Parts: sequence; C-alpha cells; structure tokens
Amino acid sequence: MKLVSFETAGRAAYGVLSDAGIIDLPRLLRGSCPTIVDFIRDRPSVEAQLATAKADYALGDVKLLPVVPNPGKIVCIGLNYEAHKAEGVRDPNDKPMLFARWPEGLIAEGDDMIIPRVSDKLDFEAEMYVVIGKDTGRYLPVEKALDTVFGYSCMNEGSVRDWQRHSSQVTAGKNFEGTGAVGPWLVTADEIPDPQALDIELRLNGTVMQKANTRDMIWSIAEIIAYVTNWLPLKAGDCIATGTPEGVGSRRTPPVFMAPGDVVEVEIEKIGVLRNNVVKEA
Repeated sequence: MKLVSFETAGRAAYGVLSDAGIIDLPRLLRGSCPTIVDFIRDRPSVEAQLATAKADYALGDVKLLPVVPNPGKIVCIGLNYEAHKAEGVRDPNDKPMLFARWPEGLIAEGDDMIIPRVSDKLDFEAEMYVVIGKDTGRYLPVEKALDTVFGYSCMNEGSVRDWQRHSSQVTAGKNFEGTGAVGPWLVTADEIPDPQALDIELRLNGTVMQKANTRDMIWSIAEIIAYVTNWLPLKAGDCIATGTPEGVGSRRTPPVFMAPGDVVEVEIEKIGVLRNNVVKEA
C-alpha cells in the first residue's frame, strides 16, 4: 500500500494512492482516524472498503505534504555507510551517530529545497526514511525491531554544511527550514520484506552523485531501532533517517553544493523517486 499526505482546498488529509488516484482515508473511515499518525497507530483494516472505493482526487490535483507531516520525533543516523564514513572524521569503532531533526524543516515531493540566505553550502544526502508503526517500549530486541516498522520512504536530508560545523553539534546545519525533503509517498512494510536489499541513488541535474545499496549500511534498520530504544522509546509515527552513502558534495574535490535552478532526485528501489527543485531564499 502507498500512502500520501496531502492538502487540498485548505484541508490537510491523507490517503491511499491507487492507479486511479488518491482515496481519502479520513472520509472513508468516517473520521475515526483523522490524521495519518492515528492511522499508523490504530492500523484499521481497510482492505475491504478499498476494494470498492473510488478515487477522490487525482495525484496532480493536490499538494503533497511530507509523508508524516507532524512526527513526534525524527531521529537521524550519521555516517552509516562505510565508504561515507571514510569521507568523514569519526573513529570507525564509534557507536551510531545520533542527532535530531524537527518537523518544521521538512518539505514534500515537488516543494523547493531552500538554500538559506546565510549560506551557499546546502549539500545533498540520499537516505532511506523509516516510519515507526507501534510503540516500541525500551530495550527492544533486534530480532523484533522490524515488526515495529510501518513503512518506508525516500529522504533528501539537505545539510547546511558550514552551519553544521559551527560547533561540535550538527543540529543547526541539519534543521534549516525547507531543507529536509521526504516522499513522495510512504510504502507499507509488507511490500518491502527486506529493507536491506534496496538500491539507493541520488541524481543532481540528471548526474548520478550517490549510488549504493541499503545492504551497505553499517548498522541495519533493525539494529538502529534497537539501539535507539536503549535511549528512549519510539512511538507510532516517529521517523528515522538512516544515513547517507558516499558521494556527498562537501567531500568532493572540488566541493559540489546545490545551486539555484538545480533539480535533485532521490530514488530508492521499491519505493519511488523524490524530486525537488532548488532555490535561494529571498
């Protein structure tokens, strides 16, 4: 199942994306799950209703939103591909590098990625985005971790590199408004039985800049989830950005940062293509 969050006529909603278009789930469920987080948490059975439901909107007639517009937490993993880690400066024996993003910085498929007026060093990062489907509790065993996943999406975790390095903490450079693209939709976990066997690629103006497979992750998605729950429990609707492969612009010679007019695409096998234009903040 593919789910999209969207806005139409000033109303935010979510729905199932079918070949015919978008089936509005809040309407289909008569308001019992008003938000996508309610749907993710409660997991109502909708298959029988979907079998006879007609599409409410064409995909091109709505404005897409980030797949989970208001997650409680966005936990990000840094340096999670060996070749990308070699581009960095951290000890190879480190535990997973963790930091946070906030929903205010997220944008959707088709939105503009914004180079802030205080920097010209907006970098690209293709990542697999994980949406948690149920409360994990603390100390979740690795072997049970994938059972808590609701679905997967694409992310371009735009990073403002100079601000990222203003201090020992990367938070500022990872949270500028309009820099975290997520989408185009959320593919439920039943359609991706092995999330560690997917090709991932980023293209800048059609040129491949990053190319890897999720099997190349140092810490698998299951290991990431289990590790995070040693620290704090995850809840339905929380999201995890799982790290980017090698090839980011800041580590190239010479560096390549996104510029106004660029088109950047993240494609992940079995999920789809996330596409955004790049603009400079007015």
